[in-house]
Amino acid sequence: MAEALSEHSADVIVVGAGPAGSATAYHLAKAGLDVLLLEKTAFPREKVCGDGLTPRATKQLIAMGIDISEEAGWLRNKGLRIIAGGNRLQLDWPELASFPDYGLVRKRDDFDEQLARNAQKAGARLYERCNVGAPITDESGRITGVHAKLGEEKTPVTFHAPLVVAADGNSTRLSLAMGLHRREDRPMGVAVRTYFTSPRHDDDYLESWLELWDRRGPGEDRLLPGYGWIFGMGDGTSNVGLGVLNTSSSFKELDWREVLKAWCASMPEEWGYTPDNMTIPIRGAALPMAFNRQPHYTKGLLLVGDAGGLVNPFNGEGIAYAMESGAIAADVVVQAHGRRTAHLRELTLQRYPKVLKDTYGGYYSLGRAFVKLIGNPKIMKLATERGLTHPMLMKFTLKLLANLTDPTHGDAMDRVINGLTKVAPRA
Repeated sequence: MAEALSEHSADVIVVGAGPAGSATAYHLAKAGLDVLLLEKTAFPREKVCGDGLTPRATKQLIAMGIDISEEAGWLRNKGLRIIAGGNRLQLDWPELASFPDYGLVRKRDDFDEQLARNAQKAGARLYERCNVGAPITDESGRITGVHAKLGEEKTPVTFHAPLVVAADGNSTRLSLAMGLHRREDRPMGVAVRTYFTSPRHDDDYLESWLELWDRRGPGEDRLLPGYGWIFGMGDGTSNVGLGVLNTSSSFKELDWREVLKAWCASMPEEWGYTPDNMTIPIRGAALPMAFNRQPHYTKGLLLVGDAGGLVNPFNGEGIAYAMESGAIAADVVVQAHGRRTAHLRELTLQRYPKVLKDTYGGYYSLGRAFVKLIGNPKIMKLATERGLTHPMLMKFTLKLLANLTDPTHGDAMDRVINGLTKVAPRA
């Protein structure tokens, strides 16, 4: 019995082996902690995503020692191509001391597995097909482990640890079971995407369409808030999708799969974005933004990635913030682990939400204001028509939207963006 208990006991349990959970587990294991990483499905597994990684995400992969060479199957991109208001602007990723000047593309089923295996290599104990259910709590309501069903047979097991990390995505059943509900005052997005075989599969730039038209017939065209993307996968296919925000009046009433089909139908025929060339069905996922679930630490539970609503409201990017929050959470946990008393450990753990707020709070507050603005079709139309004719303004916008600045000794644009995020309220 003692052996079975130690096999199912650890310093930390991480629930969910997506980018947030795997990054957390990697950094904890590297620091010498005993980590259980529990994943409900088996790898490789499908996830709804644009598959495009900005330099911000690339930096995290480099920090985790992942081989991101082209030989290892990673496709590099030089920047972002923005299309709107009849204009087409190609912007290279900025040259910064803090971030690489290239992004990457990799399919999510494969990407997530790479990160999970990397955590395993660092010493994390990965359980696949491990469906976590209710939390185990002590008399004070503090989490001390989780109930789970393991394998094809769904064998009931319990796992124990003094700390648990919820990295179980937007639906985060673990957070809900611990009483942490979604904040309705924070933006939510929805993303839908599919893959097409296409001659456009080999593209050096991520492509972002800032205008999505809902074409209902003559005189009834309507500009929708949100953006479309086309990412060449380098394997004969393109990932084509759209992201839309709930600040739009049409958020609930439209079928976004139909909007994606209509948008694809308006593309040039030679690109091949036709139903015949679709390789998988259109699938959708929610994008929880701007700290939409709080507090990020309570009663032994830390929230990372989508579980804590860490998606960037400016551009819908979640992977970079998933990995970054994993690294931040791991750092706090490692420090707490080294404290002598329960009181000091708790004091250290309480730092986690504060560090997140200091890191992203002001930026996410700006993002929430931005989301409200572009929810107004008139403002969106004006911004796309006027903004894209000013390359300097767009360069600034790229840095702002992708959250790519040097924190110190940056250029004038960096200083303006950093200044704005400092004075904005802390989300």
